[in-house]
Amino acid sequence: MNLYLRYFDKETLVNNVDDAIAFLASIEEVGMNPDLENDIREYVASDVYYPKRYKIRPRVYFIIIKTEAATMLDFKQKKALRSNISAADDQRDNVSPTIARLNEERPGWYEGSLDFKRVVLVPITGKHEYRDTHFVASCKAVSGLDCYNRIVEHLRGRVDSRSQFPSAKGKNFKFKYLGLWK
Repeated sequence: MNLYLRYFDKETLVNNVDDAIAFLASIEEVGMNPDLENDIREYVASDVYYPKRYKIRPRVYFIIIKTEAATMLDFKQKKALRSNISAADDQRDNVSPTIARLNEERPGWYEGSLDFKRVVLVPITGKHEYRDTHFVASCKAVSGLDCYNRIVEHLRGRVDSRSQFPSAKGKNFKFKYLGLWK
């Protein structure tokens, strides 16, 4: 297992705790001391895989992350995962069928439904509030993403600009292909 350490723009990937401590000792602001060194050694020896953040002063931290990445490039591209990931975690990393279909080009009629937060005026108080709003429309589009973009474009011109629209990839947008246009 390797260790990724970062303090502002200074970062490194090392393969043992001694190199990690040497890296931190080279940064004057960190102020390496025996207590900090012991705490880092305990963290590295533990079974905890969560990143560890150490406070230097108010709102200033350095971070240590345990990883199996062999190089900095692998770490940055998130290629190295822990080897004891369960099958359920593997399935969660796969793209859902709806997201895979989102960019599939298939010209025709689509029915899209969108749940969004609409800003409306409350007449009694004269103040605005967010209301959950369900909107369904049929439109000509070339893909599910195009359907989403057309619906959102239509709504943006008709609702308060502070209204909040969900991501096309989220659970608040659904679409189905109705058939070819003539």
